[in-house]
Amino acid sequence: MSTKTTDAPVDTHSSGASRARPTWPLHLLAIVVAGLVGGTIAYSFLSESLAALGIPDPGAVTTYGLPFFRAVAWMLAALSIGSFMFSAFYISPSVPDGDNTRLNSATLTVDGHLAARTGAVSALLFGLIGLLMIPLVLSDTSGTPLTGVLNPSAIAVALEQVATSQAWLVCALIAGVVGAVGLALRTWPSQPVLLLGAIGMIVPLGMEGHAASGGSHDYGTNAYLWHLVFMAVWIGGLMALIAHARRLGPDLETAVRRYSAVAFFAIAAVAVSGLVSMIIRIELSDLFTTRYGLIIVAKIAGTLILGLVGLAHRWLTIPQLNTDPRAFTRLAIGEVVIMAAVAGIAITMGRTPPPPPRDPNLSPMQIQMGYNLYEAPTFFNVWTIWRFDVMFASIAILLAVFYLWALWRVKKAGKDWPVSRTVWWLLGCVSLALIMSSGIGMHIPASYSMHMVGHMLLSMVVPLFLAMGGPLGLIMTAWDSGEPGKPNVHDWAYAFTRTRFLRLLTIPWVNLLQFLIVFYVLYLFIPLYDLAISEHAGHLIMNFLFLISGYFYFWELVGPDPIPGRAPTTIRLVWLVVSMPIHLILGVYLMQLNVIMGEEFYRSLELPWDPDLLADQKSGGGIAWAFGSFPLTFVFMLMLVWWRREERVVEAKIDADFDEAALKRERRAAAKAGAAATSGTDERPGPSTSTAAGAQAQAAEDEEEELDEFEAYNRMLQRYNEGEGGSISDYYNRGFPDQK
Repeated sequence: MSTKTTDAPVDTHSSGASRARPTWPLHLLAIVVAGLVGGTIAYSFLSESLAALGIPDPGAVTTYGLPFFRAVAWMLAALSIGSFMFSAFYISPSVPDGDNTRLNSATLTVDGHLAARTGAVSALLFGLIGLLMIPLVLSDTSGTPLTGVLNPSAIAVALEQVATSQAWLVCALIAGVVGAVGLALRTWPSQPVLLLGAIGMIVPLGMEGHAASGGSHDYGTNAYLWHLVFMAVWIGGLMALIAHARRLGPDLETAVRRYSAVAFFAIAAVAVSGLVSMIIRIELSDLFTTRYGLIIVAKIAGTLILGLVGLAHRWLTIPQLNTDPRAFTRLAIGEVVIMAAVAGIAITMGRTPPPPPRDPNLSPMQIQMGYNLYEAPTFFNVWTIWRFDVMFASIAILLAVFYLWALWRVKKAGKDWPVSRTVWWLLGCVSLALIMSSGIGMHIPASYSMHMVGHMLLSMVVPLFLAMGGPLGLIMTAWDSGEPGKPNVHDWAYAFTRTRFLRLLTIPWVNLLQFLIVFYVLYLFIPLYDLAISEHAGHLIMNFLFLISGYFYFWELVGPDPIPGRAPTTIRLVWLVVSMPIHLILGVYLMQLNVIMGEEFYRSLELPWDPDLLADQKSGGGIAWAFGSFPLTFVFMLMLVWWRREERVVEAKIDADFDEAALKRERRAAAKAGAAATSGTDERPGPSTSTAAGAQAQAAEDEEEELDEFEAYNRMLQRYNEGEGGSISDYYNRGFPDQK
């Protein structure tokens, strides 16, 4: 139940309890605390860091300024993420007439506007600091004072040769777009997109540093990405929540409840990902004997304190929101300050060299991929080696858990849900986890043929299974629509199915085009492929693109989720038939290509079985040519069955309409014969008048009979071509209701 804090009884002894207060001083305090903690700790470890890196001292401006501004930038990014999450999901927008089905037409309320503006300004400030970090990073890595690198030629060197400077430039560009768009748009549909953009602007930072180098760097990078994103969601969300409480915004109880659920998951993700990073970086004995270990200990202690504060919120302050909302605000302010200090501590880890690796003699495979491979992949041995994929296997587990939780809600409410959809979804989740954690996933970066196996599975098998699960339909079944004007999970899912983006993407030729672009461009432009496979970030981006593109492709073709305006099965079937030979062309192209793609990277791995790269590439082409036909053939047969079912429904309806028209004709004929018999002795008009009248009557009857016969048929065809084609059941139930 939502509660307006202005209407709730508050402690009248607290002066200013009913007066809104600005929050920017608290934001500034948290940002400065993070910067000071990060800069001070990093500066105190200066001599050890410089000795490990083997570079001269670049000066206090760089050695203190770089960790200071990195911590400041991180807090700004967290504030941006939290603010956009707040405006998108924690409070309700202004929905026209309180009709939640019109959520895509909603505008932001005053509180939503303030949160969105905070998110946009924070993103722009983050982008400015990102530009400042480019010369700071160059100064730090080269040991040159900052004043010595503030020139165009030095900046060009930083952007060409220093990976961290390149990452900051990408961050700044994304942040600039997010900030500018955030200031320009005030509609609710823009807020989830801006949230994704705000998260995207910190992702490049997760791809560099200690986590992205050395042995097991695949674990380190993936765990650090989880850590970075959910730490920002946790801290930023609380900062946005405090701002809302201090300005006495409405629906504080709803916002706190939603944030609490997100924060619980976020702190769990932060703890687990931090533990994974710690295990692969240091021995337990290093925790108290090295400075890097002491920083980890301090971070763990801070996280535990924050967890206790979170419990205090759940047990003490949240139950008092109706009577004493300021109790929540006071504790939350202290919590944010501790969060800022922990963030500052975490930042110093990027400036403090970790202990020497357990095995200093890393193989080329460990350096490039993070692990070793010992034999060429075969159909059987790929199932004998396993390495849990921290990114995609974790996502698969989370998707399965969420689906089962939603299914539990459906069953608890006494509603039905097709078992087949649950089976499809869980099959997709299990497939994703097994593919990426088995020898298949381990060999994907190591050879072109296994890369193509992974591509086929991630773009044409896993997405097909997931699309058949109908997750949006499950969400809208598990959650009822929110109170008028207060949308919830059901309404967010419903709004997504009505977005312009989805309306465009579900046009058959557009959907096919996006799938083919992701499929073809990577292999038609060989330098792009070379770049993508040479970095862990490239592998992550490729795999995500394969999954997302494939999901939308099959979702539009055969997904049971309700999609307004979806083309009839016949149209989708025609486009599928058109696309099938196109998919095979890539395989033929690759089998005939004699330029080895990714040759430098593959040779640098020094695989022990010394593969023939050209032959392996041609094998990959054969896999692309043959493998893609299996899922497409399955989809073709499935759609053919659906089309025949729909045809039978149409035919049965037409037959019924014709039978009804015939019955009407028989009744009219009988009535006409009876009328003629009863009026046979009546006086009739003259011959000419009788003939003309009879002709007119007969013409009118013939026209009426023709309309009776074909009116329903024409309406049927019109509905068939224009009808709503969400799922087959939706098509049956709603396609022809007005023609009975």
